[in-house]
Amino acid sequence: MRDGTRVVRAGLPRVSQGAPFLPGPTFAGTYGFSGEVGSSPYTYGRYHNPTWTNYEEALGELEGGPALAFSSGMAAVTAVLGSVLVPNSSGSVLVMPSDGYYTARMLAEGFFASLGVRVRKAPTAGSAQAGQLDGATLVWLETPSNPGLEVCDLAYMIEEAHKRNVLVAVDNTTATPLGQQPLNLGADFSVSSDSKGLTGHGDLILGHVAARNREWADRLRAFRTQQGSVAGPMEVWMAHRSLPTLELRTQRQCENAMKVASLLAKRPEVVSLRYPGLPSDPSHAIASRQMKYYGPIVSFVLQSQEEAERFLGACQLVISATSFGGVHTTAERRGRWGGDAIPPGFIRFSAGCEDGEDIAEDVSNALDVI
Repeated sequence: MRDGTRVVRAGLPRVSQGAPFLPGPTFAGTYGFSGEVGSSPYTYGRYHNPTWTNYEEALGELEGGPALAFSSGMAAVTAVLGSVLVPNSSGSVLVMPSDGYYTARMLAEGFFASLGVRVRKAPTAGSAQAGQLDGATLVWLETPSNPGLEVCDLAYMIEEAHKRNVLVAVDNTTATPLGQQPLNLGADFSVSSDSKGLTGHGDLILGHVAARNREWADRLRAFRTQQGSVAGPMEVWMAHRSLPTLELRTQRQCENAMKVASLLAKRPEVVSLRYPGLPSDPSHAIASRQMKYYGPIVSFVLQSQEEAERFLGACQLVISATSFGGVHTTAERRGRWGGDAIPPGFIRFSAGCEDGEDIAEDVSNALDVI
């Protein structure tokens, strides 16, 4: 079955006479339940929900392994780190990308380090984390990295990790399961902030983890139940409703990202530019081997913070906002948050689903202003 069909049909129950294709959200904290535990599929709202079941089945079909929904992307990150590292925290070693998502690094170096987890860091580029694997428990990969769009060789990193009995988790938020398949490359976990490109409308907070086997999925489910990081049924239903357009959105966003990147490559105002889809990008060769789509994000640097602010202020269609992967084109001067080793004029640009010519004209006109 091809991607366009898979995303439309994923997780849908068998069509019944007079019933909707995708049942509405089930709002329930308490279910009717008598008899022994195990005699009913649904007993209490923190344990399970039919709306979760449909969405998680859809994610499992797209990811290639059992999946669980969480209340946010960071809740999904916490579940993997907590399930893998905490049982033996004083002897656990986590290898992290030094240029990965800042909040994930904060969580690792703050909360988990306070429990005794030792954290090692290395850049994504050049698969440098491979040099930190000896004696590690888990390696966390993020490719393309956020916000710098560096790419590591997933197949190589996974092979090197598994040689040393190190588990591998991949933050696949930027690529989505359509753009990149970490589990099929051998990773143990594929993690995503579903608030971004997977659902694509900027109207919910959600995350998920897909595991390579049922045993790890069961451990993650136990962590979710005990820790309480469960997703609301309305958010999950909205996410499932958004999946059918994933391929259409992804194709348009990536086409627009390439159009903008190609334009930026010719502009003298741009000091540096990263987009894995450009043949001139340092990551293009590796990205071409492991990605079907290069993603909606283009990262570029202008001369200064002031130029970046003038550019954003001059845009008429590009909305200044944080996050990425939505149907609306957005951009931000990422350095305003701190925590990333990026220049003051660094801009993270997320191509949306508008007409690509209109977006390119808006970007060009804004560059003319500065």
